Amino acid sequence: MTDNAGPRRILCLVSAALILATLIAYEPVRHNGFVNYDDDKYITANPDIRSPLTWESFKRAFTKPDSLTVNWHPLTTLSHILDYQFFELKPAGHHVVSVLLHVLNALLLFWLMVKMTGDVWSSAFVAAVFALHPLQVESVAWAAERKTVLSGLFWLLTTAVYVWYARRPGAVRYITVFVVYGLCIMTKPVAVTLPLVLLLLDYWPLERFENASFSIRKAIAEKVPLMALSGLLSVITFVSQRGGGAVAGLELIPFNARIANIFLSYVKYIYKMIWPSRLAVFYPHSLVGLTDAAAIGCLLLFVVITFFSLRIGRRRKYAATGWLWFVVTLIPVIGLVQTGSQAMADRYMYIPMLGLLFIVAWAVRNLIETHRHYKYIAAALSVAVPLILIILTRIQVGYWRNNMTLWEHTLKVTKNNTVAENNYANTLCEQGRINEAESHYRNALQINPQYSKALLGLGAVLVRQKKYVETVACYKEYLELKQDSATGYYNLAFALGMQKKYDEALESLTKALKLDPNLPEIHKRMGDLLFRTGKLDEAVEHFKEALKTDAGNAAVYSDLGSAYYLQGQYDQAIESWTKALELAQAAGQEELARKIESQLESYKKGQ
Repeated sequence: MTDNAGPRRILCLVSAALILATLIAYEPVRHNGFVNYDDDKYITANPDIRSPLTWESFKRAFTKPDSLTVNWHPLTTLSHILDYQFFELKPAGHHVVSVLLHVLNALLLFWLMVKMTGDVWSSAFVAAVFALHPLQVESVAWAAERKTVLSGLFWLLTTAVYVWYARRPGAVRYITVFVVYGLCIMTKPVAVTLPLVLLLLDYWPLERFENASFSIRKAIAEKVPLMALSGLLSVITFVSQRGGGAVAGLELIPFNARIANIFLSYVKYIYKMIWPSRLAVFYPHSLVGLTDAAAIGCLLLFVVITFFSLRIGRRRKYAATGWLWFVVTLIPVIGLVQTGSQAMADRYMYIPMLGLLFIVAWAVRNLIETHRHYKYIAAALSVAVPLILIILTRIQVGYWRNNMTLWEHTLKVTKNNTVAENNYANTLCEQGRINEAESHYRNALQINPQYSKALLGLGAVLVRQKKYVETVACYKEYLELKQDSATGYYNLAFALGMQKKYDEALESLTKALKLDPNLPEIHKRMGDLLFRTGKLDEAVEHFKEALKTDAGNAAVYSDLGSAYYLQGQYDQAIESWTKALELAQAAGQEELARKIESQLESYKKGQ
């Protein structure tokens, strides 16, 4: 920091204000739970997370993609593992850690901007809006998005050590940059653009090109090792996500629609930063083409802004750096290579927002320098804007309180949202509101008839309504889309079994077993059907297979006992029923325990 950057006391006061304001804005997050959108994949149902932090789990995090998310982000995985060690599945602890990381990012950003520019108040404005803007809520309040705030931390740390290196280049300092950047790309794939951003910082605010001995060729050569590292990550990420089915094909989102969405999204991101309303966890893809009037308008606006930013950037370097920062950092998530079906996402603005904030903060500074009477307006806005943002952020955090508040809000602020309809239906199912859930599953399928998750959910609802004919039709339609789904064949077998179509049910279960021979539910259902058709020997074998991977299932032990009993193997039957009774009582399964006790009493009376 330069000697005239401002008194240490001012820096401390600004830092304290940043901490206090951010904690106030995110205070409601401690009441929030996990949500039924990726929190299961990343935390609650992820076996990689719910295991002790050992050398084996540490090694696995670095050598294999996450088993459920198909992402390779070892530091993010380790972060979730540590959370689980301390808080288990108590959501408050997970949320508080994310908030603290966000606070740390805001402080680091403030320090870094002062270090690079020497301007305390413009830096304070950038850090305050970054910390308090409601667009950031998704990244902070969504437990599954730990990767975003963690990536933000290492992004800023990489920038900090790069500034240290740029002030006095040397081998040791460059190696430090390389190592810290290596850690950064282990948090989230979007870090691949950071070497290009460092090139922008050379232009402004570091102004390294003012030094006659430093050329653009030298600047690029300096970034080549970092670019090579980011290129390697890009390949690893693409292969992992494509192998896990996360990359959407052109048959789902045509190339023409992807190009149009790029320019629509850039403009929408700017709008949402200026006017943060109707924020949602999922924005559906409009699938409009480049000939659409809105797409053409956004393309022209993008070109005009780019032209003027670069032209003005010759004199006001922050304009060129800020705009290109915004454009470049969004490239990995702008939708050309589509992961998921969303058109855009608030979380994608966590780092890109900074580029636009640079332009606003330093444009205001220049305005005040040439028109001193504007400083009073700027001072008033510097107080009003953070206060407004705190209020908006607290409201936005509240929408993440639980599944119901999240999806109700999303349905209110978006249209034709298949994902929101489906997840809201899932939430209604959990609450036992079956008829309402059916309506929303059907809404999802009306928007997208090929949305397999909604077909699966609708089938589950129809089973609970005992509409087995419709259930069978629903699951068959699902299996036309997901022919490799063991779960689909299992569910179809259940519905066929309820219609007493045992042969068809057994055929469906046989297909399910070929796809996933280790799933205990399939073996249990196969055992049940074989039991009903009198094939007791085969039933016993499947019950035993189910218990190999689900040894604590009292119901399976009970069924196994019944099969043994009908075979005349009474000792084995008593042993299985006794074990079933112990497990049922331990798990508080009172109804099952009573059933097993009745079986044991009947056997004793029969003797």
